Amino acid sequence: MTSLDKPTEDTTEAEDANARAVTEAALFEAFGGVRGMIETVLPGLLFVTIFTLNNDLHMSAIAALAVSVVLVVVRLVMKDTVKHAFSGVFGVAFGVVFAMMTDNAKNFYLPGMLYTLGLALAYIVTSLAGVPLIGLILGPVFKENLSWRTRNPGRKKAYTKASYAWGLILLAKSAVLFPLYWWADTEQLGWVLVILKIPPFLLAVWLTWVFLAKAPAPIDVFAEMEAAEEAEKAAKAEKDERERSGQEADGTLAGSPQPDGEAADLRGGRHRKA
Repeated sequence: MTSLDKPTEDTTEAEDANARAVTEAALFEAFGGVRGMIETVLPGLLFVTIFTLNNDLHMSAIAALAVSVVLVVVRLVMKDTVKHAFSGVFGVAFGVVFAMMTDNAKNFYLPGMLYTLGLALAYIVTSLAGVPLIGLILGPVFKENLSWRTRNPGRKKAYTKASYAWGLILLAKSAVLFPLYWWADTEQLGWVLVILKIPPFLLAVWLTWVFLAKAPAPIDVFAEMEAAEEAEKAAKAEKDERERSGQEADGTLAGSPQPDGEAADLRGGRHRKA
């Protein structure tokens, strides 16, 4: 190794570390982080806890919905993003309505289970179609939009692997839950659901991080658009400056004094005398 190799290796390691940090931050933002996980788990945990204690469907459902609304209000007061909390409210609301209409506490969980199954299929189908869902979700977060589809094949491959991982993990989760929905009681199903909320999610996020950390860096299309706009502005300014310079030059030539007729005649007379 030469003395010139060391800075290159250090630079590469620094770039890799920076890429990993950016990936971690983007995943944290996209999936809500620790707070998002708490907001996902808390309503279901409250529902199954209250139902286990007193078997009161209405009290359990109202408590779960109330805590979901409180979580949204807290985010609004703190002027934080509410997309994860709002999705939790809608999910809980569907569960509450379905359970109340059927008078079956198990059905509180059914909309979420169907959503999980549908999401698993969406991850797999979009990967097979060459437009992996995880890329559609994370592309805007990484400021690359859909550039990975045609301009960054290594990144598309990583997104495809990650989408398959999400799909298979969610399918495995569904394979556990749906038999329990038919055979287990409400308390058993509820506690298994609470237990399976976080670990499969963390596994999928970790695998996504692993695949993306090894992938090429994202192409920042927003920076490219800004650079193109700046270049266009600079070219326009340069063109305007050339036009102004040309007009000033033409004006100087047009306004330069010309010898009058008398001076010309005098010079002509001198020439004739000579």
